[in-house]
Amino acid sequence: QVQLVESGGGLVQPGGSLRLSCVASGSSFSPTLMGWYRQAPGNQRELVATIQSGGTTNYADSVKGRFTISRDSAKNTVYLQMNSLKPEDTAVYYCSVVTALGRFWGQGTQVTVSS
Repeated sequence: QVQLVESGGGLVQPGGSLRLSCVASGSSFSPTLMGWYRQAPGNQRELVATIQSGGTTNYADSVKGRFTISRDSAKNTVYLQMNSLKPEDTAVYYCSVVTALGRFWGQGTQVTVSS
């Protein structure tokens, strides 16, 4: 069993920044992939960014140059630094990990970008 706890969401003005955190816990935690996804009202859940065990990252075109995914393996934590936020970034952001036990999701954290 893997548990994911997200934090860092909130209300921010356009052009502002937020950092999301996701702490994973469970026995023998060894993720192959960690990532962030988001879902806005009326939209399908979409990939935002992923990071592989070797450090390779991947980003959606809409966030390239603005968002950065990183991890602290010792703390079993993955981060999403979000800069130059736009109203269209408003969504519920979900953390996900893939391990030998399967794929797991966090509960989501709301990010609202508005004046």
